[in-house]
This record gives sequence, structure tokens and C-alpha cells, in this order.
Amino acid sequence: MNINQPVPDFELPDLNGNTHRLSDHRGRIVIINFWSCECPHSERTDKAILSMFVQWQDDVTMLSIASNRNETVEALREAAESRRLPQVLHDADCAVANLFDAQTTPHVFVIDREGILRYRGSVDDVTFRQRKPTRFFLDEAVESLLAGQFPALTESPAYGCAIVREV
Repeated sequence: MNINQPVPDFELPDLNGNTHRLSDHRGRIVIINFWSCECPHSERTDKAILSMFVQWQDDVTMLSIASNRNETVEALREAAESRRLPQVLHDADCAVANLFDAQTTPHVFVIDREGILRYRGSVDDVTFRQRKPTRFFLDEAVESLLAGQFPALTESPAYGCAIVREV
């Protein structure tokens, strides 16, 4: 999937079994957040994303997608509730992770109101060598789109725990 290209539609169940489609959110900016209940990087960035999300919720939808084959629905539900995530979708067979070529949790993708991929990569600039964030790539991408502009930075290396595709 390439930057500045349309994102194919997909559908996934949430943790209660209700089906959600990407196309249901056309007209809004969509953050796809590949997420894990066990990864400390996901837990750290959940707090940052949710604090940013408060100001965006009228215009932005966040779809957290759990694709790790080793995480149970019960563990996902428990973590989602304790972290106050609005919605987690379950990608049990990794089909959507494979569609996006998502490598880590977190790995975020920002889709504009017309369904075009405008950013993919890390939430922020934290790495093994830099433990405290100084730049929030996700915030920059969403704020640019809200202002009617394309993000200056369209891609950054994803940083986090590898998505477990086989058990």
C-alpha cells in the first residue's frame, strides 16, 4: 500500500463480534492503529494518542486493530477497557495487518477524508536510543489534514513490538 493512494476497504469484527468497515468512516480522517494488549510501546502510545484524540473526535475516527495471533479476545478486552480505548477490532488471521504490511505495535496509518493514505509509521520519535518523545508524527499528520494540507512527513520507521503472525 503506497502513500497518496486509496486504501482498499476492509471489514473486521470488534471484540463484541460487531462488524466494522473502513468505508463506514468515509468523510472523516481515520487513524488505523495496529495495537497490542501486551506490548509496552502500544501501552505508552495509547496514552499519547488518546490525549490527542480528545481534541479531534469530531473529525477523526481511530480504529485500533489487534492482529497478534497469541493474544486472546479476553486479554484484548481487558486491556482495551483498562486503557479506555473507544474500539478495538480483531484481525484474527492477520489479513488486515498483511494488507497494510504492518510490522509492529504500534504501527499507525492516517487516511484522509477521501480514503487516501497520507501517513504511515510511528506515533512519535521514540526509539531504543531516544526514550522520551520530542516529536509526535501522528499529531503532525492529523493536524495537517485538519488544516486542509498534506502532512510534510508522510512516512517514518515503525517502532515497537513485532506483530506475532504465527503461534
